[in-house]
Amino acid sequence: MRVCVIDGRGGGLGSRLVAGLCSELGQAHNIVALGTNRVAATAMKRAGATQVGVGPRAIAGTLPTVDVIVTSLNLVLPGAMLGEVTPEIARAILGARATKVLLPINRLRLEIVGAGACTLETLITESLSRVRFLLSSVRQV
Repeated sequence: MRVCVIDGRGGGLGSRLVAGLCSELGQAHNIVALGTNRVAATAMKRAGATQVGVGPRAIAGTLPTVDVIVTSLNLVLPGAMLGEVTPEIARAILGARATKVLLPINRLRLEIVGAGACTLETLITESLSRVRFLLSSVRQV
């Protein structure tokens, strides 16, 4: 199975997700990291991603090959992350057949009803747990 983490800006969230997935999943699954910029991609590579890509073209070209996408809600909001999220990136993520695990982190004054105020650590832990569940349920089929 291929799990993809997408992040931008400095790659802080993405690198934590990649490290957590590497720890949770071990070598049984490929962890693909896609950055909206080179800094984010480099941070996720250092965290243990097995494959790395940068920019809208890499994101659009890679997403059809992955099974699960883990990223911030920001990545489906064009213009987010100080403009790093292009409409092409948002379309590629939303149009991908992969299951999407979105952390409700945003700074655009967007409220998601039912998504309570959680710490970043809680969101990361919950998303890692969800990916582990998704991958284990696929193996049983």
